Amino acid sequence: MPRKVIIAACLVFMVAIGPAMGQEPSLPQGLDGNATSSDTQGGPSLPSGLGGDEKQKDGDGPALPSGLGGEEAREDAQPEREKGWFGRKGRIPVQIAGFWDTRAGSRLQDDPHQKRLSLAETRLQLQAMRYWPGGSFDLKVDFLGDAAAEDRGLDLRRGEGPVDLRSAHVSLSPLPSMDLKVGRQVLTWGTGDQLFINDMFPKDWESFFIGRDTEYLKAPSNSAKASVYTDAANLDLVYTPRFNPDRYIDGQRVSYYHPRDGRSGRDNTLPADLPGDWIDDDEIALRLYKNVSGMELAAYAYDGYWKSPGGFDQQQGEALFPELSVYGASARGSWGPGIGNMEVGYYDSREDRDGDDPEIKNSQFRALAGYELEPLKNLTVGAQYYLEHMMDYEDYEDSLPPGSNKADENRHVLTLRLTKLYWMQTLELSLFTFYSPSDEDAYIRPRVVYDLTDQWRLEAGGNLFYGEDDHTFFGQFQDNTNAYVGLRYSF
Repeated sequence: MPRKVIIAACLVFMVAIGPAMGQEPSLPQGLDGNATSSDTQGGPSLPSGLGGDEKQKDGDGPALPSGLGGEEAREDAQPEREKGWFGRKGRIPVQIAGFWDTRAGSRLQDDPHQKRLSLAETRLQLQAMRYWPGGSFDLKVDFLGDAAAEDRGLDLRRGEGPVDLRSAHVSLSPLPSMDLKVGRQVLTWGTGDQLFINDMFPKDWESFFIGRDTEYLKAPSNSAKASVYTDAANLDLVYTPRFNPDRYIDGQRVSYYHPRDGRSGRDNTLPADLPGDWIDDDEIALRLYKNVSGMELAAYAYDGYWKSPGGFDQQQGEALFPELSVYGASARGSWGPGIGNMEVGYYDSREDRDGDDPEIKNSQFRALAGYELEPLKNLTVGAQYYLEHMMDYEDYEDSLPPGSNKADENRHVLTLRLTKLYWMQTLELSLFTFYSPSDEDAYIRPRVVYDLTDQWRLEAGGNLFYGEDDHTFFGQFQDNTNAYVGLRYSF
């Protein structure tokens, strides 16, 4: 579906419901523009494809289980009033909040392609918010000192350098049932617990794998978002005028499997032919959703590019980001004593629809099913099954050069989340595991968080990788197995 068709469909929808927008309908939980979300931290989850009872200002539908959105919701959340208000004579023109976070981590074995030190940074985040009737402005900036990183200059698109602009956007409500948000923002939707199908917004896999806070898995986008709420259905439309890729693994901080040279790292980083033209290399995403008898139903469409490298040019030695369209649907709601979710998506690899180009990923069908419940007080258990099916598999096999590593037609992944709270919920023990029986690899994320006071928080955890082969998704990272500690002060 070309972008013009998607945009036209959205305009038709807006025009059709225009007469009904004079009076604001009741919105599903989390769509109220004045909603706030708590600062609770969810545990971590998965690549290629991430809770609580927070209300999400982004309109992500019903409350998500721990780890499915709590971290992302923090990007749009308004800090609570006790976190620092500044004004004169009882007026409150600006709200200030932030935190200071310092972390250190080390690999647990020798990696010939990386430093032993995996994480050594201190981070100061400052957030300033200005509110007025019918709108607001949010600015969130991280200032970072990183002893483990190579000096490659400032690159906000890739998240490199001493400054990371997390958000800088204006929010407006031009009509009672319409919200607009324009500028740099963190976006998220979908139902997976760290498994992504229809969430085609950028992720930061490097941060996830080295032990930064889970909120940094979601990277910011430079986008314009329009949300329309009606009794018939709700619509989110996101336009990104310049392609925002994932902050993907390129060997700078995490060693990986190079498509041509095998296991590589900072001695052989992965260059990329990244689409970078404004307007010509744009993206568009939409979500149409409705709550039916307590079940959140949604349909999705995306037109843009593979967010992480979806191909490789052997002659130039560069990663490619081929054109991609995604169409999907999801359902989520109460089922028995817990919450169940299902999501599917078709990945239309537009530059290799026949599946006979070995340098570009084939089209795929993806699906997941998950369930979460609380069998005991303060104990949360969640499990998921994820499938990645390659289309035109025989053509893919025939196109492979002799001696190439062959991917499976079906990649299966199982996840398990365990979260236990102690001591009046000031101590959190969590474990998130990914296991792929088809790839014979695994990724385990243990984590301990202790709230020393309302402002001080201590954290320790690890990223443990295992794999039979170097070329599978988790197997390529096994030399990056690491442990880390962190201390945060919030204000």
